Amino acid sequence: AVKAEGSKAANIIEILVKDGVYTPAYIQVGLNQPITLRFTREDASPCAEIVNFNSLNISRQLPLDNPIDININLTNPGEYEFTCQMGMYRGKLIAK
Repeated sequence: AVKAEGSKAANIIEILVKDGVYTPAYIQVGLNQPITLRFTREDASPCAEIVNFNSLNISRQLPLDNPIDININLTNPGEYEFTCQMGMYRGKLIAK
């Protein structure tokens, strides 16, 4: 798990979308700390086109080789899964 820490206004966590996986796939974040998830898709597979955070009602299109930022501020502890639209790519935000 990658830990996001710091008092900067924007904690940017780079996530690579490639070869059927999100890297990193497990990200630990603090509560009430705004973070920016920067998804960079290097996988041309149509499955990688969209990232969904179903429990947060967030869905974003990921253009090839063009970083997309998703700003999130989690206020409840727990695990928040993110997947591609087919559920093949899987990752998790762990808020503590």
